[in-house]
Amino acid sequence: MAQAQKITPRAKDFSEWYGDVIMQAQLADYSPVRGCMVIRPHGYRIWELMQGALDAMFKATGHRNAYFPLFIPMSFLAKEAEHVEGFAKEVALVTHTRLRATGKEGKAAIEVDPTSALEEPLVVRPTSETIIYAMFAKWIQSYRDLPLLLNQWCNVVRWELRTRLFLRTTEFLWQEGHTAHVDEADAEREARTILAIYRRFAEEWLAMLVLTGVKTESESFAEALRTYAIEALMQDNKAIQGGTSHNLGQNFAKAFGVQYQTAAGGLEHVWNTSWGVSTRLVGGLIMTHSDDNGLVAPPKVAPVQVVIVPIWKTDDERGQVSGVGSQVKADLEKAGLRVELDLRDNMKPGAKYFEWEALGVPVRLEIGPRDLAAGQSMLARRTGGKAPTPMAGLVAAVTRALDEIQSALLAVAKERREKASIRGVTKAQFIEFIKGSGGFAYGGFCGSPSCEAEIKKETNATIRVLPDPEFRSKEAPRTCMWCGKPSVAEAVWAQAY
Repeated sequence: MAQAQKITPRAKDFSEWYGDVIMQAQLADYSPVRGCMVIRPHGYRIWELMQGALDAMFKATGHRNAYFPLFIPMSFLAKEAEHVEGFAKEVALVTHTRLRATGKEGKAAIEVDPTSALEEPLVVRPTSETIIYAMFAKWIQSYRDLPLLLNQWCNVVRWELRTRLFLRTTEFLWQEGHTAHVDEADAEREARTILAIYRRFAEEWLAMLVLTGVKTESESFAEALRTYAIEALMQDNKAIQGGTSHNLGQNFAKAFGVQYQTAAGGLEHVWNTSWGVSTRLVGGLIMTHSDDNGLVAPPKVAPVQVVIVPIWKTDDERGQVSGVGSQVKADLEKAGLRVELDLRDNMKPGAKYFEWEALGVPVRLEIGPRDLAAGQSMLARRTGGKAPTPMAGLVAAVTRALDEIQSALLAVAKERREKASIRGVTKAQFIEFIKGSGGFAYGGFCGSPSCEAEIKKETNATIRVLPDPEFRSKEAPRTCMWCGKPSVAEAVWAQAY
């Protein structure tokens, strides 16, 4: 139990629990650079699996990967003042190109070489709209060049003052898609297509149930016509924005002169979209599924899907069980599974179990001398349950167990979300709900930014989305749940990360 006891129970302190799970699962660690994190191999493998799944979905819909510079001329951001306003307090600048030795000791041994000042400071990429659309202006000449559908996998820097591993760090990894279209309708289709991809990925791969919908103006990306988002509910009943897709209209195209010749010979500005998800999704995965024993990883993105733990007392037994374990490993890998065989001599089986549980491995196979004699293996599920499983047909049984675990995690997430959702709230119910257990609160919204701001100030709750039709209540609200004025839309409120 020593391994599990290092994790603070969720009920005691959810924030401490979250950090403990990350440490015990060896997902990330704090960097010497304040606000930054080191993603450890186990955590990075989860990100790689996420990348692989999303990248395939993007390419299946006609998108291609490219790469743009980390550094952006500061004047580029000045071309879109409203856009940069959202990042101004978080932007890091490069002002000089080199250091020089001083001949002194300690921290004073080097200094910025004042003769190396740049003529124009460079912004360290907080997002890439400006530099990408500057390039689009060079590449797009005719309607035949459209649509232009690009994506890049990269890092970005936003100088955060309050950081949490994966959820909010000064530097993080993400993908950002940027596209150009002939008209608003095509750009809108693109934005909605990406939103559907994000939802499919969240639910089918991360087993993370999400709401989809449009953001209010105050919650939208600066200069976007519309911002769409996927929103998930964590175990502490706070929401997390898992990804956003923006219909940017023509603002960036006009700022950077991105025009195309129409089929009729005229000249028009393109319509743009941008969209992205980040390593924040790893944090969402942790808070959606994990328990007081450590990480619970959905099988599709688990770095190790199956661990085989042979059990022995004598050298002869070790040879027998390790030989069978090696063959089982080969069979499972042949079926396309990610497998580890734990033959360490310096740990007892129980200690190994707790370690692999903390790492979130979905299935554990225990093989001892008695199991060999009975022609079986003990199959233990990370989500609970343990049963003898015949060696004959073991690959099929393991594959079936992984599929069942993946489905069950989504079902549990759905049940939890429904229990933590309240519809048709009055103001009094809303305040009690948000300041109490929390969750998703559905209610009428008058559309007033001042009303929205007042709710946020008094309850720390924000409108997560104006939900898409399938998520709306059966009866549309008639009045704003806060001010009582006529409702223009149903909104979903929650406190959020």
